[in-house]
Amino acid sequence: MHMKKYIIINGGMGAGKSATGRRIAELLGRAAFIEGDFVVDMHPYVGYQETQAMQADNILHMSKNYYNFGKCDNVVLSWIMGESNATSLIIKLAKLGFQVHHFMLTSSKEALTERWKNDKINDWRTDKNLTTALDLLEKFSKHKNCTLIDTSSLTVDMAARAVIEKVNHQ
Repeated sequence: MHMKKYIIINGGMGAGKSATGRRIAELLGRAAFIEGDFVVDMHPYVGYQETQAMQADNILHMSKNYYNFGKCDNVVLSWIMGESNATSLIIKLAKLGFQVHHFMLTSSKEALTERWKNDKINDWRTDKNLTTALDLLEKFSKHKNCTLIDTSSLTVDMAARAVIEKVNHQ
């Protein structure tokens, strides 16, 4: 039996994590997609710092279920994680039996700003959040133990295929 693959798509706000993660799951097939922001759905919204431990716990429970589900060979997680939280999650996923691959999506400030301004769907794409996202770009691109993917000039499909190519050669 081959090891089930677990692909973590990390990066700051607006990096393309969700779209890229969904596309990876579509291309791989027999894959589950977990959107880390939606494993806790609070009304009103409760910020990342307050819900982080609960999100990680929910993700691990879902991941274990997908690991035990015979029709699922791959899990793709899209979630913003700091370096220590990513390392902790990777260790726990490996203990479940997954072959874990961690990717960090990044882009130029210009590409992120243009992507942000052109998004007419997500109401959280405010100027204030753009400032935060731009400030985080450099921090996220310095993460260790992950593979950087610069999405500045990539479509979602190109980014997804780049991740899959790297997973298949690791």
